[in-house]
Amino acid sequence: MQFGMPTLIETKSIEECAALCGKLGLDFIEISMDMPDYQVDRLSTDKLRQIADQYNIFYTIHLEGFLDPCAFNNRVAKAYTDTVLQVIEIAKKLDIPVLNMHLNRGDHFTLPDRKVSLYDVYKKEYLYKLTDFRNKCVTAIGDADIKICVENCGDYARCPFIVEGLDILLQDFKFALCFDIGHNAAADYSDEPTVMKRAERLCHMHVHDAKGLKNHLTLGDGNVDIKKYLILAKEHNCRAVLEVKTVDGLRKSVAYLKSHLL
Repeated sequence: MQFGMPTLIETKSIEECAALCGKLGLDFIEISMDMPDYQVDRLSTDKLRQIADQYNIFYTIHLEGFLDPCAFNNRVAKAYTDTVLQVIEIAKKLDIPVLNMHLNRGDHFTLPDRKVSLYDVYKKEYLYKLTDFRNKCVTAIGDADIKICVENCGDYARCPFIVEGLDILLQDFKFALCFDIGHNAAADYSDEPTVMKRAERLCHMHVHDAKGLKNHLTLGDGNVDIKKYLILAKEHNCRAVLEVKTVDGLRKSVAYLKSHLL
């Protein structure tokens, strides 16, 4: 299996991140587009290629967490979609195999007796925009070996419209699944049935421990059966990001992985 790390807020540059990645014996960095340094207009493919070659690593990309090509404001939705299309072109130049994304749950109205999701109420428009987004991404990817992996965020059981949206995207094999095992655990394992029903589409995994509602814990600090999910990842030839958020947590997670799980 190939294991990677996220871009950490403690690392001040992609070079520093890559040096840590190489030192820990990891295979790749998942670049987070939530950070200002990794916005699409700041990514230099020449620089990223040189760093990858220097440290014998590669990249995946985590698209912005608030990415929402279904926004009701068409100009906002277009900006998000255009950004992903630009990232696809960068991925082609750098042989990046995976773009990771969330499905945004959108806004809601709070009624006297319940909360109502606007994407659920206006589901026809929501699914139409997701279909359009999927088709544009597929056209942009073309023959390139790139998967856009949809990550679970603890919403599958409580937001059935998101599962409908997921299935719209999975109608094309350029889209696949990222299984975030920590998000699943923090949601009382409620994402797992949806993921396992579509397990043949697993391509990517985010691995971190969890305890109760706490996520992104160092491996061994929570109660997730990490070994069980790594076996699943290996069965489906998934890459795995050790998605802890500190340098110390990452070092300890790599040590735990080597001593307990590999």
